[in-house]
Amino acid sequence: MPTIDDYKNFLAIIRKQTGLEMLVPDDDGLLTFRVDDQFTINLQFIENSAKILCFVEVATLPSDTGVAVYRDLLAGSLFGKDTAGGYFALEEESNTLIYNYMFDFNTAAADPENFVETLENILQLVEIWAGRINGNLDDEASDKQDDDVKALSAQPSTFVFRP
Repeated sequence: MPTIDDYKNFLAIIRKQTGLEMLVPDDDGLLTFRVDDQFTINLQFIENSAKILCFVEVATLPSDTGVAVYRDLLAGSLFGKDTAGGYFALEEESNTLIYNYMFDFNTAAADPENFVETLENILQLVEIWAGRINGNLDDEASDKQDDDVKALSAQPSTFVFRP
């Protein structure tokens, strides 16, 4: 079973490949870094399961967010079709929507380039979802003003990360 030291050594390889010197975890295996002043990626090594949890704050939802947003999130999450196998969670106190993706440590360590590529894909995915959510929120605001019922526009997209 991989240890926290194995994880730190893996991240040293990633630092060399990417030049991202901030990829240094704390003693508990958590590292956080901001990308393009837009999203914060968090990586947490979970030693007892040999997993790396990646989580990214996507948006803060208004407390009166309507059904359309949540419906889209649930529909997009069905079988991971629009979430690339990841999932959304809502931090209840702040209404922060968080995207979560779990890496198998051994698979990631065997192919560091794919790990970095997957992180890049995750950033693209959360950017798409942030836009999608903002569009749904804008539609809801229009619905409230116009008192009209608008259908959600179908957002054809399927995201797949290779393992």
